[in-house]
Amino acid sequence: MIDDIKKTLWATADKLRANMDAAEYKHLVLGLIFVKYISDTFQSRREELTRRFADQNDDYYLQDADAELLAEELEDRDYYREVNVFWVPEAARWESLRANAKQSDIGKRIDDALSIIEVENPKLKGILDKRYARAQLPDGKLGELVDLVSTIGFGENASTARDVLGQVYEYFLGMFANAEGKRGGQFYTPASIVKTLVAVLAPHHGKVYDPCCGSGGMFVQSERFIEAHGGKLGDVSIYGQEANPTTWRLAAMNLAIRGIDYNLGPEPADTFTRNKHPDLRADFVLANPPFNISDWWHGSLEGDPRWVYGTPPQGNANYAWLQHMLYHLKPTGRAGIVLANGSMSSSQNSEGDIRRAMVDADVIEVMIALPGQLFFNTQIPACLWFLAKQKTARKGEVLFIDARKLGRMISRVQCELTDKVIDDRIAATVAAWRGEGTDAYADIPGYCRSVPLAEIAEHGHVLTPGRYVGAEEVEDDDEAFADKMQKLTEKLGEQMAKSAELDALIRQKLGGLGYEF
Repeated sequence: MIDDIKKTLWATADKLRANMDAAEYKHLVLGLIFVKYISDTFQSRREELTRRFADQNDDYYLQDADAELLAEELEDRDYYREVNVFWVPEAARWESLRANAKQSDIGKRIDDALSIIEVENPKLKGILDKRYARAQLPDGKLGELVDLVSTIGFGENASTARDVLGQVYEYFLGMFANAEGKRGGQFYTPASIVKTLVAVLAPHHGKVYDPCCGSGGMFVQSERFIEAHGGKLGDVSIYGQEANPTTWRLAAMNLAIRGIDYNLGPEPADTFTRNKHPDLRADFVLANPPFNISDWWHGSLEGDPRWVYGTPPQGNANYAWLQHMLYHLKPTGRAGIVLANGSMSSSQNSEGDIRRAMVDADVIEVMIALPGQLFFNTQIPACLWFLAKQKTARKGEVLFIDARKLGRMISRVQCELTDKVIDDRIAATVAAWRGEGTDAYADIPGYCRSVPLAEIAEHGHVLTPGRYVGAEEVEDDDEAFADKMQKLTEKLGEQMAKSAELDALIRQKLGGLGYEF
């Protein structure tokens, strides 16, 4: 049902945008979903408090309270903050906006509501994008969009409504990324890649960090993993950074909609030159940095303490990202990073030397080659690096997994890894290799192999899985080639003879009808 709801909402919202560019329109739609969410959760908390104030068996019970006292208590912001609910002033509540949706100044009303919300909730300062009054939509379309968003948040249960809103928000992020093409991919990592990182790392406690967090997809999947394994979201602390101001706002809204507490830094900023979490040492790092960026270097980065294994080349940031993430891990921490395939074998400039130093230091745990066509915005083949500051198992070995053939096409241009492949194949293989699974690990030709560091050195420290896992085993039916070839030749002869008989029969029939050959 929720899938049908998402598709219907998207189809309607996309129709309402008329000729407006998707990159601009997404802010209007996602901003309204966010306002609807915080208004709904505020109202839900308000109704809960009203019931509890009147319940004699509740800790919140207010004995002999009159209407004036009840109203005063309902305005106490601490009741809302203690459950991570934003305070929404009356003029900014959704019903007020909905009631005025058909007014010509609805855009200004929404902008004013966002300004009031920011004033009342310092954590949202600079996050809400006030662009509705100047939106280039045909007359009446913004009001129709308000009416459409009003239908989201089904049911009286606050947590269910939040989950619906969160799913709609995430679905719209993906659809906008698709609509925007290359530009959209800057803020959205396909779900199956994020799920793979999360399934292998299993971030169920401690500090989780993404230094290029996009719209926050890594954190959302981490939340789902934690809940699916019986944990509580409060068991982890979320830290992120994002340079793009637009994407930084999307991430904050995406996390707030799900009730996830976060620290994305006080402002958007470049991770390399303006590191907002310099003292952070995380239990888990998950990241999909932009591939092969060439304009990342600044003179201030010379001699930076993050370059433990060598100064990265100024023309490519791949090995800067890898070292930045290792630097921010606790001694027991693990990292999972998406990078272009070239990172596994490149020896340009200093990259080969840095990779050799990382292999020799035994900080590389698992390498996974991914199927093609997983991304919205690039056909560059990608891989997953898994790093460990200090390995607890399989020291002196690296696990190589070739998952290139495990994808499933979901459209003419897009591929994905299914949940079953991610959980039952890839994550289970890594868990078994670490000694954490229910099954014992075994190399599987063409798919996975545990390789000692000495052998990797023999291959020039290249980390491409296909070089190590070998060819897939072909089923052996114990039949000699000569015997098999004879049978196939005999079968072909029989079929050719049969074909000649049919051809003669057809000619005979057609001849009887007066046709000549």
